[in-house]
Amino acid sequence: MPSLSQSHRPHRFSEVTGQQHVTETLRREVMTGLLAHAYVFSGPRGVGKTTTARIFAQALNCQTPKEGEPCGTCPACLAFAEGRLMDVIELDAATHTGVDTIREAIVEHVRFAPTFSKAKVYILDEAHMLSTSSWNALLKTLEEPPAYAYFILATTEWHKIP
Repeated sequence: MPSLSQSHRPHRFSEVTGQQHVTETLRREVMTGLLAHAYVFSGPRGVGKTTTARIFAQALNCQTPKEGEPCGTCPACLAFAEGRLMDVIELDAATHTGVDTIREAIVEHVRFAPTFSKAKVYILDEAHMLSTSSWNALLKTLEEPPAYAYFILATTEWHKIP
C-alpha cells in the first residue's frame, strides 16, 4: 500500500508548490524541446526533488504534452501512472551504491533505445551516495549520452557530486 505522501504526490508541474521557478523552467524546456541531457535537482529533504523529477520524466515521454505539462491520457502517461513504463528508470542510489549496480542498471542498458516512449529517463535519487567507482563508471555515459537518454540526479548534498 502506498504511503500518504505517495498517494497524494503531484502529477503535474502546476500542482507542485513552492518550486514555481523550477517547474516553470522545466515546463518551458519540454514545450520548446531545448533540453539538456543531465539535470541536478538539489535541496533539503522534502522539497519535491524526486516528485519534480518524476513529473519531468513523464512530460519528456508524453506523446501529446499540453504547454509542457504531461497530458495524463496518452498511452505513455497511462503506462507511467500505472508504473509499467520501462523507459523511466528510478534508482535509489543510497541502497545501490556499488559499481556493479550502476553498470548493470545504467551503463549497459542506456545504449538500447527506448522500448515504448520517446526518451529513456534515469532518475538517481540520493545521487551523492554513489561510490567513487560508481561515479567513474557513470561519468562517461553522462558526458556522451545517446540522444534519447536523460539523467536526473536528485540530491541533498550537491557538493558530493563530481
